[in-house]
Amino acid sequence: MDWQLILAIAAGIAAIALLIVAIAVAYVLLPVKKNLDHIAKTLDGVEGQIQGITRESTDLLHKANRLTEDVQGKSQKLNSVVDAIQGMGDSVSNLNSSVDRVTNSITHNISQNEDKISQVVQWSNVAMEVADKWQMRQRRNKAYNTNTQESDNDENLPVAVNSPATGNDNTGENR
Repeated sequence: MDWQLILAIAAGIAAIALLIVAIAVAYVLLPVKKNLDHIAKTLDGVEGQIQGITRESTDLLHKANRLTEDVQGKSQKLNSVVDAIQGMGDSVSNLNSSVDRVTNSITHNISQNEDKISQVVQWSNVAMEVADKWQMRQRRNKAYNTNTQESDNDENLPVAVNSPATGNDNTGENR
């Protein structure tokens, strides 16, 4: 029986040792459980925040895409305006070149034909003087004819305004 008693004592010591080990493990695991619970709560909060950030990022991405599309549309419209302005600039440049060529051509022709131009100016001045004298003569004739028509006597009519009178014969040859 000794063996049975030793076996019972050994079983009791093993049970007590197992109880001490279980208490020690529980004593170590209890703070670890508290830390794990705290970590789990923190991760739940982080998960919620990540979901919020994900939603906001998705919304922001959609807004950025819409804004990009809008900017691209406006950029394409602006490209047509820029092309039109460039075409206008090219046209103005061509016009300036043409005006420069015409101006240079006119200046060259004027410098080559200075003598002819001065002659034309002189002849035009002479022509204007002749025209002025002609108009003055016409006015004088008209005034003279008006004065002479007031008298009913045909014999007193002048022959010509600036020609010398040859006499008053009634034949009418010098009129």
